[in-house]
Amino acid sequence: MKAVFITYGQSLTEPVEHLLDKLNIRGFTRWNETQGRGGEQGEPHYGTHAWPSKNASTLTVVGDDVARHLLNALRLLNEQADEQGLSAFAWTVEEKM
Repeated sequence: MKAVFITYGQSLTEPVEHLLDKLNIRGFTRWNETQGRGGEQGEPHYGTHAWPSKNASTLTVVGDDVARHLLNALRLLNEQADEQGLSAFAWTVEEKM
């Protein structure tokens, strides 16, 4: 089982949710306003006058195969909307109740 954390420019909220629906991922938690900046080339998303854009973030816990499909779909979405900013991270979940 994997936890997949996705952070992205707010304009990608609907496309990310569409991917979750397409992959039949029902359970997730979303933070509608998160702040940060990309590690290599990303612009700051602070919600301030100087840096007005904001991020959203989603966390889901899914099986390994589903996580692999989700990460591949997120890579494609990021390639299509490179300027918006999207990052995803996955790590192993030992137990889920």
